[in-house]
Amino acid sequence: MFLAEKGIEIPTVQVDLAAGEQRKPEFLALNPLGAVPVLELDDGTAIAESGAICRYIEAQHPEPPLWGRDPVTIARVEMWHRRVELKLYLAVQDAVRNGHAAFAGSGSGPNGEQKSEVAEAGKRDAEQFCDWLDQELGARRFVAGEAFSIADVALLAAVDFARLAKLRLREGRPHMGRWYDEVAARESAKA
Repeated sequence: MFLAEKGIEIPTVQVDLAAGEQRKPEFLALNPLGAVPVLELDDGTAIAESGAICRYIEAQHPEPPLWGRDPVTIARVEMWHRRVELKLYLAVQDAVRNGHAAFAGSGSGPNGEQKSEVAEAGKRDAEQFCDWLDQELGARRFVAGEAFSIADVALLAAVDFARLAKLRLREGRPHMGRWYDEVAARESAKA
């Protein structure tokens, strides 16, 4: 979605997570943590983590600005992006990894076993964050203000991913519902 908002395309290689391709030596050479996404530059430099990749792309393609334009806006976008990732996405990740059958073996237990108490805590934390966020979205159009940003991209991803944990994070939250409908209708959301 970030790339589509920027109007740029980059070559991609799909990594089959179900087949464990992220644990093969050639992938681990790019990202020793064995996680996607990874952006490999022409000089062989590998940049992992979505936020870092988007920062790199923003520096290369500053228009439209999805990380903000001035120091205050940049800081607000960063603040909200981190809140969404740390308070919502990680809670949703706990709920999904520990509660969805497709993620058996990648749960929070020492041997990757799923822990239902971690799944339930993740669901509770996600719901509580979204209750608060719904109130915040009542005061502005997008997550970090009046302009669409990386924080909106991250929130859309988290809300959609949450469905795997049977979480309906926009339901019963009118401002999140309004926000979701607008963001999901963007052309870039189809990317």
